[in-house]
Amino acid sequence: MRILIALPLAAMLAGCNVSKEGNAVTVQYDQNTAENAAEDVSNTAENVAADIGNDVKSTSEKIENKVGSKDVNVKVDKDVKTENKQ
Repeated sequence: MRILIALPLAAMLAGCNVSKEGNAVTVQYDQNTAENAAEDVSNTAENVAADIGNDVKSTSEKIENKVGSKDVNVKVDKDVKTENKQ
């Protein structure tokens, strides 16, 4: 969950171009590169969410196939005496 907080920062940093000439450092922000990086991150997150959803669906189908639907008839028309063991 913490990674979701870092994703916008990573996308913003992906748009930065840093160059060094001698003692001077230049930082330029390229909006197109940042937007492309943000779109890539968004697509990856969407794919991960779809994979998780597919895994959950597959697992639930396996459980349903294994357990199935069972009808249980319980008759409660008799008095049954039990012993209280302590």
